[in-house]
Amino acid sequence: MKLRYSTTSPFVRKCLATAIEAGVVSELELETTNPWDPDTDVTTDNPIGKIPALTLSDGDILFDSPVICEYLDSLRDPPRLFPPEGAARWRALTKMALADGLMDAAILRRREMMRPADEQSPWWVERQHGIVERTVNAMEEQAESYDGIDIGLLTSAISLSYLDFRVPDLAWRDGHPRLSSWYEQFSQRPSIQDTEPHE
Repeated sequence: MKLRYSTTSPFVRKCLATAIEAGVVSELELETTNPWDPDTDVTTDNPIGKIPALTLSDGDILFDSPVICEYLDSLRDPPRLFPPEGAARWRALTKMALADGLMDAAILRRREMMRPADEQSPWWVERQHGIVERTVNAMEEQAESYDGIDIGLLTSAISLSYLDFRVPDLAWRDGHPRLSSWYEQFSQRPSIQDTEPHE
């Protein structure tokens, strides 16, 4: 399997962490891809022009991270990161969606702030910042129920780590003691430790 990847993408990291949890990371061939490069050919694998994209041995291509993660998770024996049905599944998927939204907003905020100052939209930056703050607050409210591991919790940890990596000025731990305590414990998992982002 070939994974179009970047060392800084939290969505790619989610896939790599899932592969580690599933015990299939050694089966991945990593192809470095910069989706922001005007000359990138990532659109041949994903018309949306984003990473990750996973090419299977039969030539089928999967994107994006929720689909890839569920596929990789399906390669392991139960129990899986994606609960099969019922309330546990919907809770896990909703936690994943919340964390994915956090990562999206953090990325959009950062990309806007990389533009020349006279071209930036303060309204857009503030809107994304508000999403980040509300999401972390929601995670803090839920943190007492965070237990074990599922795709939602794995994605939550990766999203918080991304804030440390790209938005350190947010200082998300301030005022979020339950979430901070949970993260410090959860982030000791090899799937988190072994996928730390780097430039």
